[in-house]
Amino acid sequence: MTESPPRARFSICLLEDAAGRLLFLKRAPDRVIGPDLWGFPAGHIEDGETPEDCARRELREEIGLRHELQELARLGPRRDSLFGGIYEVHLFHYRWLSGEVEINHEHTAHRWIAAADYRGLAVMRGVDEDIRLLEVWPLENLHLELVPLALGGLAVPPPRLD
Repeated sequence: MTESPPRARFSICLLEDAAGRLLFLKRAPDRVIGPDLWGFPAGHIEDGETPEDCARRELREEIGLRHELQELARLGPRRDSLFGGIYEVHLFHYRWLSGEVEINHEHTAHRWIAAADYRGLAVMRGVDEDIRLLEVWPLENLHLELVPLALGGLAVPPPRLD
């Protein structure tokens, strides 16, 4: 069976500082996707845009221009496993070297979160899967109910929709 085209394509950026903390952005309450939930800098890949270019654009738009990063890893394309495989996802893992976070209107706050403090954070679906796929933090620090079974968690994915 041939896989159908994705409904949307996303670049998602995980930024890790020297202490092993990840940068989370709190989505504004008026956002269609994940209002008032914490997530990573991310966005739709536009027509004619590469996943890498999208990641760079979203970082500029969502956290500003005054920062220095080093790419550590990337993963993708892969289909999501928590939304029926309708989305194509490209993950980028960066080391935060220096700078300032200047959030845009899509967000109301930002926080650097350590693995030990993560479980108390209300996050968007897919965040735990992203962390697990890039092997940034151990499984025991994640919301197991949001990590797919195939990755050692408890979340049962819906059937593929393609």
